[in-house]
Amino acid sequence: MQEKHQLSSLIQLIDDPDDHVFEQVRTELLAMGEVAIPNLEEAWESNLFGLVFQQRIEQLIHEIQFESLLTNLKAWADAGASNLLDGVIILNRYQYPDFDQEAMLKKLEQIQQDIWIELNTNLTAFEQVKVINHILFEIYGFSGNTADYHSPKNSFLSVVLETKKGNPLSLSLIYSIIAQNLDLPIYGVNLPRHFILGYLDRFSLYKTNDIYTSDVLFYINPFSKGTVFSGKEIDYFLEQLKMEPKKSFYQPAKNTTILKRALNNLEYSYRKVGNEERIREVHRMMEQLKDASSEDEQA
Repeated sequence: MQEKHQLSSLIQLIDDPDDHVFEQVRTELLAMGEVAIPNLEEAWESNLFGLVFQQRIEQLIHEIQFESLLTNLKAWADAGASNLLDGVIILNRYQYPDFDQEAMLKKLEQIQQDIWIELNTNLTAFEQVKVINHILFEIYGFSGNTADYHSPKNSFLSVVLETKKGNPLSLSLIYSIIAQNLDLPIYGVNLPRHFILGYLDRFSLYKTNDIYTSDVLFYINPFSKGTVFSGKEIDYFLEQLKMEPKKSFYQPAKNTTILKRALNNLEYSYRKVGNEERIREVHRMMEQLKDASSEDEQA
């Protein structure tokens, strides 16, 4: 009861013209964390004190949610980042803190179910990929967002699942998350300038028990509707970029590296529109993934 009274008193001081008073109020509200958000939202809706009051509340809510996101992101990385989808969901909350997570998961589950129905144990690796490609790109209509390639929205999975358009990384995330849930060894490969997927050799994976050192049977480009290609085409691609081949350009990437790549994409998108505040926040998110590779590039 006392906390609620204290919260109410602090909210009433949000529009105080004295910057020192507001800064003290801001510090105390941030320390309270997410418990303060419902009261802040209620005060915003009442609009008792005008535009400045509402703007300050909006900023406070964003700061509280962002600090919580940083905590969750660090906890995910520190715990081993074993579940890629969990990291993607945390990132999604950066732009859409109140998105319907259950609805998003149901969409993924439905796509996965439709693919599972078409699979059987007699299919070759290439035939399995043909099934996934058919469901994702022909039935559901996913495609690369060539019209707005660098839009920040391409980095948020809930939007990509809704619009069916994304960048190479977001389309690869949907593809690989579903494939791995179906026990298919398809993992993200951190190729410069164009994120792709690799279908691992099951025998090699069985011998090494390590996805990061296993041989890759072939590669998949979800941005071009699941085109299959070999390592020689990666060689040629790197030659065109005048880049020296590195092992990390051919092998599966760690989940922290993949999420850092998504953050690099976001930084590039915000830099194109000159949003310095968002760029600073992206950098703070990157700091939570300190074990991620430094070789990431946009898209």
